[in-house]
Amino acid sequence: MKKNLLIFLFIFFSTTSPTFSIEPDIFVQSTVNRASKLLGEDISKDEKIKKLKSIAKETVDIKGIGFYTLGVKRKSLNDDEKKNYSKLFEEYFLKSFSSRLAEYTNPEIDVINKEKLSENYTIVNSVLKATNERPEINIDWRIYTKDPKNPLIRDLIIEGLSLARTQKEEFSSVLNSNNDDIEALFGVLKEFSDN
Repeated sequence: MKKNLLIFLFIFFSTTSPTFSIEPDIFVQSTVNRASKLLGEDISKDEKIKKLKSIAKETVDIKGIGFYTLGVKRKSLNDDEKKNYSKLFEEYFLKSFSSRLAEYTNPEIDVINKEKLSENYTIVNSVLKATNERPEINIDWRIYTKDPKNPLIRDLIIEGLSLARTQKEEFSSVLNSNNDDIEALFGVLKEFSDN
């Protein structure tokens, strides 16, 4: 109970006062608590997906992840292509993220540790508690802390596997098998989002 009150106070002050920063581990715990509470609500899956997308827009650096997953290809895009890619990636990411997470019912995640890598990055370690249906899962969160008042999620590392790196490899494969044509990747992203 005391821990929850502490988290609430940190969140309250970090969102109401421009002078407070929010610690990455508190940020992660509050984010997963919000998502977990939402997933436990008695609402339709579509409503859950809509609300999960809203949480992701506030807490995830979607644009940063998008350009990371594009790899070196991002350097050769013109401004219109970058704009188009950012829009398509955001739609793709939000659909992928929210539809996967909406399958869970009230997941319990406990933050256990954090390690500051630099001024800009902190790794937050957490555990998704085991249930009858699944084993315990270790999840590390790569948090971008350039603006201490507004930390953002840049990557999830699940049991040692980086989701951003996996996505980057998938996009690279699409480009490699289509003569490095960005339009082919745009097509894949659009098709996923439209279905």
